[in-house]
Amino acid sequence: MNERSSVTDLADSLRREVERYPEGRKLPSSRALMERHQVSPVTVSRAIAVLAAEGLVVSRPGAGVFRAAAFADGGAGFTGGGSAAAAPTARPGDLSWQEIALSADAGPRDQGAGPLFATLNVPSPDVVDLNGGYPHASLQPERLLAAALARAGRRPGAWERPPVDGLTELRAWFARDIGGNGGPLGAGDVLVTAGGQSALTIAMRSLVAPGAPVLVESPTYPGILAVARAAGARPVPVPVDEDGVRTDLLAAAFDATRARAFVCQPLFQNPTGAVLSPERRAEVLRIARTAGAFVVEDDFARRLVHTDAPALPRPLAADDPDGVVVHLRSLTKATSPNLRVGALTARGPALQRLRATQVVDSFFVPRPLQEAALELVADPGWARHLRTLGAELRDRRTTAVAALRRELPGLLGAYRPGGYHLWLRLPDGTDEAALTTAALRAGVLVTPGRPYHAAEPPAPHLRLSYAAVDSTARIAEGVHRLRRAYEGLAG
Repeated sequence: MNERSSVTDLADSLRREVERYPEGRKLPSSRALMERHQVSPVTVSRAIAVLAAEGLVVSRPGAGVFRAAAFADGGAGFTGGGSAAAAPTARPGDLSWQEIALSADAGPRDQGAGPLFATLNVPSPDVVDLNGGYPHASLQPERLLAAALARAGRRPGAWERPPVDGLTELRAWFARDIGGNGGPLGAGDVLVTAGGQSALTIAMRSLVAPGAPVLVESPTYPGILAVARAAGARPVPVPVDEDGVRTDLLAAAFDATRARAFVCQPLFQNPTGAVLSPERRAEVLRIARTAGAFVVEDDFARRLVHTDAPALPRPLAADDPDGVVVHLRSLTKATSPNLRVGALTARGPALQRLRATQVVDSFFVPRPLQEAALELVADPGWARHLRTLGAELRDRRTTAVAALRRELPGLLGAYRPGGYHLWLRLPDGTDEAALTTAALRAGVLVTPGRPYHAAEPPAPHLRLSYAAVDSTARIAEGVHRLRRAYEGLAG
């Protein structure tokens, strides 16, 4: 059974059982609950934590878990023989006033967050998740993370307030990781952020004025579009092909819009998987420099390279002495959704603008997380984890590609050995929304192509992610279910 549903079921059972206990009565031991309900100690611990948060039980270290005393005002906890469900609830308020408050200034604002919720939602266990944006828990270095966090908590000053820009040692590590040893970046060029999405938000709000255009790849990661719209910017699409952004069209877009920023993913672009070619790398920098504009380089997939991939190109930031590139990178994708530690690099006044935006938004990234990140990347197991992750992603990609060629030949276009996604070109006229709905009914979650476009898409697509699945067998099963949905829609 799924761990989450196990916790819910056990909490429901214990909640009913506790109702029959007098106040102060001790609950059965964790071992007894494990044997009675056939669950793990983690499930018991989490279920007890749920009841404790509801005020139904109290945990006394060394003594056990006891039914809590009811509050005199009938708030948290039980009263008499009642239950949590029977407790009085407040009358729902009238929220209709918010329609005016949220739209009176400039009309409704659609931030385009729907695709982000879809990526972050956890599907039911019977659904094959070919949509998720984070590697499955089995691909995460949980032991390394736990050990790093434990060591970080014992570091001198670990709970003191960190510098606003981030710990100097961590900033120096990011500078070497991005620009190379002896490269153009130093610790003073780095700002530690709370993950990649936060870095994108800081960059967009700092470099693009509300109402101004910002150039984006087309298609592109929906989170980039959501950040732009939330900042009041106007995303302008520039088409991408198998070699990355079309630089001829990029130059034309700068001329037409006078934009001052271009946001791109040069390595394993999401969703196409394209890698910016060497010729276009130099052109992107030249075009932006001529336009007096910044290139925001989202290097999200640097740690998701497969073991059969050729040597990676350097980041654009490593070949930029003039401060054109604002580079962002995160440790999150290669570790855990909860290790939200990333970095922004910039040169000159741009860094001060980024710094001011971050301090207004969040002050700083919590020091224990920064200390844990330092412990993690210094651990000899870090390099081994990255090799294991690369091999696992390679195997999942190989399985997904083989299954698509067997089940849905003709839909798979070009792909590169890196990242975690594949971009499928559907026949003209295919209804993406109908297909994704049919796929969900068939038990597989996939992503329609429409949210990846800032304007009308030129053709229908689907994006498949093979990182969030627990096994290669489930990937093959998910593609098989997708074929059934596809054939049912066509028929």
